[in-house]
Amino acid sequence: MGICASSKRVEQEEDENVVYVVVDGQGGGCGGGWGGDGRGAAWERTVAASLFSQKGKKGPNQDAVILCQGFGMEDGVFCGVFDGHGRCGQLVSKLARDHLPFMILSQRNALLLGSDDDGDGPAFSDASPAASSSTDGSRSERSSPAPAQMLEEWREACANAFEAMDRELGVQAKVDCDFSGTTAVCAIKQGEDLVVANLGDSRAVLATVSETGYLKAGQLTTDQKPSVPQEAERIKRCNGRVFALKDEASVPRVWLPDEDCPGLAMARSLGDHRLKRHGVVSEPEVAHRRVAPGDLFLVLATDGVWDVLSNEEVVSIVCATPRKQHASKAVAQAAAQRWRTRYPASRVDDCSAACLFLRDQDWATSVAAAPKAKAAASR
Repeated sequence: MGICASSKRVEQEEDENVVYVVVDGQGGGCGGGWGGDGRGAAWERTVAASLFSQKGKKGPNQDAVILCQGFGMEDGVFCGVFDGHGRCGQLVSKLARDHLPFMILSQRNALLLGSDDDGDGPAFSDASPAASSSTDGSRSERSSPAPAQMLEEWREACANAFEAMDRELGVQAKVDCDFSGTTAVCAIKQGEDLVVANLGDSRAVLATVSETGYLKAGQLTTDQKPSVPQEAERIKRCNGRVFALKDEASVPRVWLPDEDCPGLAMARSLGDHRLKRHGVVSEPEVAHRRVAPGDLFLVLATDGVWDVLSNEEVVSIVCATPRKQHASKAVAQAAAQRWRTRYPASRVDDCSAACLFLRDQDWATSVAAAPKAKAAASR
């Protein structure tokens, strides 16, 4: 996985599951560690995202989270959440976290080079994956692509990168990916363009505020579970089996044709190579939207959060958190507490979240509107 280490600066929280990356020469000087408290209002206004991962009670924390600033352009951002599973799940999720962002950017480079009929320089150089050809991230000498074209370009780049990442996992000598894998939900912000790629049952939810001050939670991804008819049909066409165990009748799982294993609770993933010939695919669903004036923030989180908190509850929790850098921690801790009260006999799942803030200047408004968000969530 040819990543140019000299092009980025990595800052890791005390929790090894959370990583911040700042591309050298980009990111507006936001290279300082983001994990501490008491940084003051000036620092808080620069916060692009809040990341947090809380270990559950099932063993090692298999979640991984990343924020990369200066991604593709000076103010570009990549944010990703990965939820590993299986014996090597914690290794798979970290491998995907550490390499997939730059594989996506490399694939995007290749597409732009291939479509550059004018002979202009590439939008991103190979030596520095996130160095753009212009300070505003536009293509040199050309106007920005139409939304449909941009979506197609990013969809192809993400599909190629996810496929390459899946292949790389298969040749890792120290990581057995036969029955281990990871989800991946990623957000890429390029100026006012937002691209979301999703694989598995993690989720992306967008918080928007109306003209009257009410907050809404809009789900941007589909949970790719075997319970989704189209996913189950594909698996069955490939001779995979889909059924639920008696003691968890509401959780369909994927099984090998002739063996009662592994019982995968998602229909798409990176890794899980024994199931790849039986309909479990590594192709992400990719969506694009222009950031609208009412869009406030995007929440990416693992199913440890979404299994116990609704979209509306998560948006309400973020808005009720006075300081943005604590928002993801508030979400993860609320989810862990809900696990303990709703399922006292079950082991708490790992709970991880990333909050990507789209409108910094509106944070005070969103906090003030938290009571309205709570009222909407209770309906």
